[in-house]
Order: sequence, then C-alpha cells, then structure tokens
Amino acid sequence: MEKRKLGKYGADVSAIGIGAMSFSNFYGPTNEQESHKILAEALDQGISHIDTANVYGGGASEAAIGSFLAKQGSKRNTLFSIATKVGIKGNIQTGKTEFDNSPDYLKKELDGSLKRLGVESIDLYYIHRRDQNTPIEEVTETLASFVKAGKIRSFGFSEIAPSSLRRAASIHHVAAVQSEYSLSVRSPELGLVQTTAELGTALVAFSPLGRSLLTDRPHSSVEVEKMDWLSKNPRFNEPNLTFNIEATGKFRDLAAQNGVAAATLAIAWLLNKNKHIIPIPGTRSVKHFREHCDGARLKLSTKQMLQIEEVIPVGWAQGDRYSDKQWIGPEKYC
Repeated sequence: MEKRKLGKYGADVSAIGIGAMSFSNFYGPTNEQESHKILAEALDQGISHIDTANVYGGGASEAAIGSFLAKQGSKRNTLFSIATKVGIKGNIQTGKTEFDNSPDYLKKELDGSLKRLGVESIDLYYIHRRDQNTPIEEVTETLASFVKAGKIRSFGFSEIAPSSLRRAASIHHVAAVQSEYSLSVRSPELGLVQTTAELGTALVAFSPLGRSLLTDRPHSSVEVEKMDWLSKNPRFNEPNLTFNIEATGKFRDLAAQNGVAAATLAIAWLLNKNKHIIPIPGTRSVKHFREHCDGARLKLSTKQMLQIEEVIPVGWAQGDRYSDKQWIGPEKYC
C-alpha cells in the first residue's frame, strides 16, 4: 500500500483512509461488529488512517474504533493514525446543529474523544465546522495549545476556504484540510488543491465516491428516502437523482471496460490528481472496502485520466451538492 504524508511534518499513512461516518447509522443501519470487520480488513490491506468525529452517531463511531483497539493489546497504539473532529453540536443527520469553537468546548470534547477512542493522544484533530464568531487565528492558538500539551499531534480544518487556511497557517502549520472532492465535486481545484500543496498541507478528500453516484450501486430513490440527510440533498432528490445516475452510466461502463469496479476507478482518479491528496471513502461492506483498496493500487496513465474526464466532465451533476440548510457552516470560496 502506497504511503502519503499527513502534512509536511506528519506521519506517513496509507494513500487512502477509512471514513468512519459509516460506523454510525448515517447511511443506513450498522453495528459495532460490522465496523470491527472493516477495521480488521483494513489491517490486512495495509490501511493505516481512520477518520471519525465526535458527532458521528453521538460518539458511536469513536467508541467502535476504541473497542476494536482495546482488543489489540500492546499493538493498539501503533496500528492506525486516528483523526477525529469537533465543533458541531447536535444531530448532523437531521441537520439540527450549531457550531462552537470556544476553547472550553474544544477541550471538553477532546477529552471525551480521547476517552471513547481509548488513546492518550489523537494524531489529527479537526475543527469540523468553523464558528464564525471565533476568529480562526484564535481557534488555531487553542489547537496549538493542545499540541503543546501532548493531547494531539497535529490539527486541521474541515470545509474551509483557501483564504481561511492561509490565516490559520500564519499562526501554526495546519496538517490537513478536509473537503469533499471527487469526480462529482471539483470545486477544490479552484484554489484549495493549489493552496494546500503550497503550504504542505494534506488535502483529505471525503465522499470521494460521490455518496454512491460513482459506484456500481448508486443509492436508489427508495434507499434515499430512508436517510435523513441524503433525502434533503438536492442531488438525491427527483428528478435530479435519476438524471445523475444516468449521467454516470458511461463512467461505470468505462470502469467495466478496464476490468475494475467503478469505485476503484474513482479512487484511482483522485489519487492520480496530486500526491498530497488522501481520500477517505466510507462503507459498511467489506466487499466494497476491498474495491476502495484496489483503487489505491491502480495506476492510471495520462490517457486514462483524460478518458475518465471525457465521460464524466466537470459540471456534469444536476442539483447542488448541499441544500440551503446543509450549506450553513462550509465556507464557499468560488
């Protein structure tokens, strides 16, 4: 498994990580046993990075990771590089949330995450959403104090603009910025890819499979209706969903012609875009997880990259990536 740096001063981690939102019920019912199967397969596949958050399942995702690590004995602290996030209060599935970046809240939630994960230090601690009432410079100072105290090894921000990254980086190195990036969402190419590369900051790409649209099994309208968050997302409302599934059909055909799963090809495309990009696909299926790992091992030629972008060009999707309510928090910059 190829390694990539988690920021210019960070550890070498596997080229893809595990997006552990899937260890909660966000995309459908799951349980700790199923999450442990994914983690066990990750060890077999050489995957060494896990990304979670304090609000995923109200702490259930962190707890599932912690209980798995507890079974590993003396090796527990060396198996994975763990990232978790803070800053959102409430239920992200229903969208009933608020943001808090105050020092007292961040410290309290950090202690809770450490306890659930069962570790003494977190490798990468993200601000999940910026609280616009707290200047990012002040938030960065707070995070830097956690590094100094030994509670975290590095920190990052999720869904911030390149200009915000520069402000934070003027105070302390930012190890990673997390953003949605895939063949479905190309907006990071308008500044974020370039700025993270310039500053030596890893770009951690969540939802690299377009929330299923870039797989061989896109969510059906029946499945979407059962998901609180996705059922409110414009791309997954009809008639947009039917259009988007049809629009990605040629991509699935191209993957089949190359003898790989669509998810494999989507991951490989993203990894071939730049060496500082680390996708974190999530899944509840070991079979699907193996397809993700295959993508981390698939090398694409310049010709193949062009073929992919011809069948699924920039701007192909119908519907915004977020609803008006879902856009509250992420920073728009283009």
